[in-house]
Amino acid sequence: METTAEQIRALAAAKHAVILAHNYQVPEVQDVADFVGDSLGLALEAQSTDAQTIVFCGVHFMAESAKILNPEKTVLLPNLSAGCALADSITPESLEEWMERYPGYAVVTYVNSSAEIKAMADICCTSANAVSVIRSLDTDKILFVPDRNLGNWVKKQVPSKDVVIYDGACPTHDVLRGANVKKVKEFAPEAVIIAHPECREDIIAIADEVCSTTAMLGRIAKYPNTKTFIIATENGIIHQMQKQYPDREFVSADGCIGCRLHCPYMKMIDLPAVHRALLEDVFPITIETEVMNGARRSLERMMAVPRDN
Repeated sequence: METTAEQIRALAAAKHAVILAHNYQVPEVQDVADFVGDSLGLALEAQSTDAQTIVFCGVHFMAESAKILNPEKTVLLPNLSAGCALADSITPESLEEWMERYPGYAVVTYVNSSAEIKAMADICCTSANAVSVIRSLDTDKILFVPDRNLGNWVKKQVPSKDVVIYDGACPTHDVLRGANVKKVKEFAPEAVIIAHPECREDIIAIADEVCSTTAMLGRIAKYPNTKTFIIATENGIIHQMQKQYPDREFVSADGCIGCRLHCPYMKMIDLPAVHRALLEDVFPITIETEVMNGARRSLERMMAVPRDN
């Protein structure tokens, strides 16, 4: 009898579908996917694929981005409950209020935002290309939304620009404290700390490397003599690290895999949900035409900018 994973692969082939999975997805979903990556990598893959159906194993705003870049294709999100607390922290009304408060400022929105917010922005960014996006703009006046931790990190990289930062945050990253990481480091003093820029400033200050999730995988090769790495981001990324570097040890920065550094939304898609999505064509992403056109403009401007890490 075929396993669920085998059934998924057979269905995907029969339907000419591609399965995309974020680095934070559960291991079995990552393993069944055609491509695993970060937000920008998945956006690029969604745009380049010739598949007629995209099964997006991530959260809602990511599936929206895939649909925006592929309006003629079917984009399925296997679980509609897979949202994002960071994306929900800003609304069109609150962004409009900010734009009125700071007239003449260019709006840069992190890709972790709704299609409506993207449509209101001048350009999007991800953690992989945020600094380059800011540097690429002709103006020195920037409104950065919605993640304050990523915004603070970017602002320090581009001190010549006036970057005003919205007060949103990813709860999974924001809950981590420097004291947590220092405690873990006590048990592995030679370990290299790799952190995501959505982490708070006290984490960034003690990290050896700060970069996007996909870049984290590349940074491991930079330390050929290091056996232990402390990873300050959602714990799903550790699965990819262990697959690529089986001789290394990867420790969650909170010292407890599955505890604080665990995004409940990213874990809402499992193999039965992926199987059902392919079998029943659920759940298709739909976006109003005007919103889609505005959001596509912001995403395409972002994708034309080289990534930093």
